[in-house]
Amino acid sequence: MSSFKRLTGLAIALTVAVGLTACGDKAQELAGQPKLDAAPYTGTGVKVFTESDWKAGDKNSWAQQLKTRAQYGQNDHSRSN
Repeated sequence: MSSFKRLTGLAIALTVAVGLTACGDKAQELAGQPKLDAAPYTGTGVKVFTESDWKAGDKNSWAQQLKTRAQYGQNDHSRSN
């Protein structure tokens, strides 16, 4: 019976050790991602992602571009006609 108790104790110890490995998880942070503290109309600074008729930093131009994109670029009803 002592070997049964020893196996049971070993199984419990192994279960506790495996269960506690989740407690050692490191914090996950977005390294290399842009901060979201800037207004969206300020742009990314990358020319490839900038529409030609939009000027970075111009809030009115940003709003107009979003309105145009919603109406023509992402509206499947207007694109199907």
